[in-house]
Amino acid sequence: MAEGTQFCNRAYSAKGFDTPKIAPLHELTDDISFLELWHGPTSAFKDMALQVLPYLLTASLQKTGEEREVCILVATSGDTGKAALEGFCDVPQTKILVFYPKDGVSGVQELQMVTQVGENVGVVGVEGNFDDAQTGVKRIFGDGALAEALAQRGYYLSSANSINWGRLLPQIVYYVSAYCDMVNAGRIGLGDPLNFAVPTGNFGNILAGFYAKRMGLPIGKLICASNENNVLTEFIRTGVYNRNRAFHTTLSPSMDILVSSNLERLLFALSGGDDRLIASYMRELSKTGRYTVTPQIHRAITELFWADYCDDEKTKRVIDATYRKYGYLIDTHTAVAFDVLNHYRHDTEDKTPAVVVSTASPYKFADSVLEALGRDRDVPALDLIDKLSAVTETAPPQPLLNLRGKRRRFSGVVHTKDMHMAVKAFLR
Repeated sequence: MAEGTQFCNRAYSAKGFDTPKIAPLHELTDDISFLELWHGPTSAFKDMALQVLPYLLTASLQKTGEEREVCILVATSGDTGKAALEGFCDVPQTKILVFYPKDGVSGVQELQMVTQVGENVGVVGVEGNFDDAQTGVKRIFGDGALAEALAQRGYYLSSANSINWGRLLPQIVYYVSAYCDMVNAGRIGLGDPLNFAVPTGNFGNILAGFYAKRMGLPIGKLICASNENNVLTEFIRTGVYNRNRAFHTTLSPSMDILVSSNLERLLFALSGGDDRLIASYMRELSKTGRYTVTPQIHRAITELFWADYCDDEKTKRVIDATYRKYGYLIDTHTAVAFDVLNHYRHDTEDKTPAVVVSTASPYKFADSVLEALGRDRDVPALDLIDKLSAVTETAPPQPLLNLRGKRRRFSGVVHTKDMHMAVKAFLR
């Protein structure tokens, strides 16, 4: 217990987070609050898990007597990559290699990754989208010959994506903390239901909310918010998962995903642990690009979740309206969740107090936020941060300001079929 407390104290310290509350609530109205998960060193919610994960991993290595060096492989749609790089930077007995879609992240997100310091880090762009990068990493993990070759060099592979349980476990905590903050503020009574609206791509963040509910937290409805890549909206409504659709590059790039890896975990839980059934779904997805769950599982999903999506034009209108009406600046992903929450309340007339899970600082997507506010965005990425600050009279996160003048260390780009070669080169 003392060791775990020590890990948390180190991970969530004033050195890494700009507020002692770590994950504060911003009260927008009497019954809607925003859970700000972007006060960490990379200005995105992935810090909540990835600042503590290296401590958990290295402790595990020591306890199991593992002498090999672990190489963390990451596929990122924007935020996981930088958070993982920051968390594992120069951590003993580890290396980390991040793959990101070369044209599928914001300018600030890319700059954060390619300027990362550390002797044990690597960053490679991938020709394609996030699903391509994620599929490539999964293929590497399944390559037995590569694993054997790396073992002979003294390495083994692990992940910092949300397929790693060490990513999901810390995320459960902020659902509990948000609920407690709402109770302590007198906005709900202890035991009263609380809804959460979550911008969702790979299904990890909202899955943590599901686990919190299973552990007894009085969550009412988990509202799954998608952008135009609305495969999850269709699935929750119909019980049919179908990735056979156009892929959209949107203003909320961290949600530009058509294959949501963590959905498999939800289905496993709701099927009563029927691993053969879930394996058959995954084989069907790989073979045909779609699968259909049983009516029983679909009923369980619709009891827990509600889903809708928000396109780019509406996203911009929500950002603008929220700033003009409330003086509160939100990023594109948070805007998607806020809009879908409003859809839910309109369609269901459920006025249960709600929390919007705010996953990134608006300054990480300064170009899109400026466009939403009707301002010019055709300036370099770091100048966009200054411009957004001047327009809104708000202060940018210091870690983003610190990007100015940093040297680009990484410029490599590979095709997905060559990702395994990039791993070999990184571990040469």
